Amino acid sequence: MRLTDFHELVHGEFGVARGDSILTDHVLASIAGRTPLRAIDDGVDPREVWRALCAEFDVPRSRW
Repeated sequence: MRLTDFHELVHGEFGVARGDSILTDHVLASIAGRTPLRAIDDGVDPREVWRALCAEFDVPRSRW
């Protein structure tokens, strides 16, 4: 998944302001306690980060 696609999914699901806040402030327990942006900076595939966000925020499976 391209990073631009990842950001589009996040903004589409959570809105721009909340999505940006989640990316910088929310700690993903399932990805070693890192924020989404930190995980991506550390080399985690954005698709894996997206799935972790979906799981933690109860996004319906059809939008994963």
